[in-house]
Amino acid sequence: MTDEELSLIAYRMSRANEAIEEAKILFDAGHTNSYVNRLYYACFYAVSALLLCKNMSTSKHGHLRSLLHREFVRRGSIPKELGKHFDLLFDSRQEGDYADLVVFKADEVADWLAQTRTFVSHIEALISNMA
Repeated sequence: MTDEELSLIAYRMSRANEAIEEAKILFDAGHTNSYVNRLYYACFYAVSALLLCKNMSTSKHGHLRSLLHREFVRRGSIPKELGKHFDLLFDSRQEGDYADLVVFKADEVADWLAQTRTFVSHIEALISNMA
């Protein structure tokens, strides 16, 4: 990988970790829809970084989801339960951002923060092994 690619990967992982911290602040303030949004984007940034390791890139959310499953979940480098967590966040973020009258209940989404941290940490480990 070039220095530029390595810098972009590091930047995207930094954004992923920043989004996790933003999510915690939003949850603590009672903003559950924004919390779910930031959790999704933490995963989105991490997957974007991971794809760069394989010389792949996309700005389309649905395409990124497909690539995640095709290149990593189906091949076993990302556990199925983490793939399902990404799918949950993908669908929930769409609903929370675009559907009317959607408000996530704090007790139903509280544990998503820990699951997202696990997802991002797993991707960080994969990237470390590829670099």
